[in-house]
Amino acid sequence: MAKLRRWRAYRSIERAYTRISKFRNKSFIRMTPNIKITRFVMGDTNKDYPESVDLIPKTSLQIRQESIESGRLTAVRLLEKSIGKGGYTFRIRKFPYQIQRENPLASGAGADRMSTGMKKSFGKPIGIAVQIRAGEKLMTIATNPNNIDVAQRALHRAAKKMPCSFYVRVNAHKPQVL
Repeated sequence: MAKLRRWRAYRSIERAYTRISKFRNKSFIRMTPNIKITRFVMGDTNKDYPESVDLIPKTSLQIRQESIESGRLTAVRLLEKSIGKGGYTFRIRKFPYQIQRENPLASGAGADRMSTGMKKSFGKPIGIAVQIRAGEKLMTIATNPNNIDVAQRALHRAAKKMPCSFYVRVNAHKPQVL
């Protein structure tokens, strides 16, 4: 079974050398991995809720799309169990576009026949990540004031699936004056 490389090798933000073009011969990356985040907006999107809760990282880093998807699943599961399907709007604010590459190096018997060393070391795509700066919003839950504690608990659960420390901020929206 193929094993993923530890994420600390990709956690820091660096300039992308992963150009994607609609013309295949102009692309640095020939194949783009599929995005595993199935939905970016969930819940009741037609309502305008008076309060929202944001999940914000304390440091700048890259987050693998699999950890965002698992955080989304745990948060939405708690929200649907306690509030129901229509009492909130959940939104993932960042889109994964940063392609991660790996130059697999083999060791052991027969490795010299498979490996090219550092020749042709650009690597093959292994996944996609989100680049996020400290203080930017990653996830937002908008809901009624009586459900704010459930939304905070849901985002705390989602933060436990991520590779760094986060804080949760509650925002009160001002009513629109017409």
